Amino acid sequence: MKALVQRVTEASVTVGGETIAAIGRGLLVLLGVRHEDTEADVLWLAGKLPNLRIFEDEAGAMNRSLLDSGGSVIVVSQFTLYADTRKGNRPGFAAAARPELAEPLYESLVARLRDALGPERVGTGCFGAEMQVRLVNDGPVTIGLETPLAGRA
Repeated sequence: MKALVQRVTEASVTVGGETIAAIGRGLLVLLGVRHEDTEADVLWLAGKLPNLRIFEDEAGAMNRSLLDSGGSVIVVSQFTLYADTRKGNRPGFAAAARPELAEPLYESLVARLRDALGPERVGTGCFGAEMQVRLVNDGPVTIGLETPLAGRA
C-alpha cells in the first residue's frame, strides 16, 4: 500500500456536487492499493497514520501525532498512486489492485482508523467515484508512506 499523507488545516471531498466529508486540522490520506497487498499492510498503515508525528508542539517542532493533536483524517482511494510512466506519456496502472481486492482493504483501513480515533474523526471519499478533493496543505507538509511489505514477491 502507498499513502500520500498531507497535513491540512482543512480538507473536503465532494461527489456529484455534494460534500461527503469535511475536516478542519488533520490529515488527508490518498491511498493506493497493489495486487500484493494484504491485511498485514492495513495493520501496518493503521498503526502508523494515527501516530505519525507531523504536527507541531509548543516549541514549533514536528513532535505531535494525530492522536495527540485531536485532529481528524479523510481517507481517499487513489489507484493513480501506482501509475507507471516509464514508457511513453500515457500512464499504465497494471500495479494497482482491482476494485474487488482494493475496496475491502481500503474499508478495513478506514474501520481500523475509526477504532483508533473515533468514527466522528474519520471521513472518506467514495470508492471508485469521480471526486473533487479540496485541501489547504499546512506547512506544506506532504509525506509518502509505503508499507514495508509492498515490495515482496
